[in-house]
Amino acid sequence: MCISTVFALDLDTTVDDEIRKNYNSEQLIDEALPALPKFLQEEQAQVKPDTTEVIKKKLTPAVYRGKIKKGTKIPVISDSKISDWLRKGTKVTFHTKSQIFAKGITIPAGTKFYAEVEDSHQPQITCNGGLVVLKVHSIVLNNSVTPIDGYITRANNKKIFLNNIKGKRTFWKTLWNKTSFGRRLFDRMLTLTANLGKDGATIILSPFPFCYGTVVLGLNTLTSPLFALFSKGGHVSIPAGTEFVIKLQDDVNFYY
Repeated sequence: MCISTVFALDLDTTVDDEIRKNYNSEQLIDEALPALPKFLQEEQAQVKPDTTEVIKKKLTPAVYRGKIKKGTKIPVISDSKISDWLRKGTKVTFHTKSQIFAKGITIPAGTKFYAEVEDSHQPQITCNGGLVVLKVHSIVLNNSVTPIDGYITRANNKKIFLNNIKGKRTFWKTLWNKTSFGRRLFDRMLTLTANLGKDGATIILSPFPFCYGTVVLGLNTLTSPLFALFSKGGHVSIPAGTEFVIKLQDDVNFYY
């Protein structure tokens, strides 16, 4: 035997009947809502940008403008001090000294070039100088960043080999300085020998100062390279506003 419970709902439809008598239900669906107040319309216009214009800008393709050929040398000015204290990865900027005319394009004066320190070290023993290696990687033209592959060929009117900006190697200078004691002593002993030779009573002693000076100079000369090996070279320190020359390793094509 199956027993089921039945629920009955008593709905009051008198309200619906009243609406149907006084209003056309089809017109209620199509009836337009009243316009927003003017101040709300202005706020809504400010919140919603012209999306059509934004999309149009995004879809506009970059146009080829021209190029600078591989091997072109570009004179630039440094914007900050460059030294062997800069760490690897440090950003460095330059700007063009004057206008550059290339195929279909002109690079105005003041155009920015961006570089990065690839390697650096301070002066080392064996009279080895400091080192800074810069990688020039981009140029900003018409608010558009264009990648480039460039390196430094001149810094402060000095030729740079293999992009290595190096401090002075001071081996020979250090060697000369380290023998200064022996040379000065030898000069004094030579003068003393000459003076003793003028006096007959002391002429027999005249060779001794000369021999002593010669021995000291010889020992000083032999040991000076050893001292020079443990001496350090010169620092790299190039002030802001110094002239550099960047050479391009590949063609640079401009699109914007």
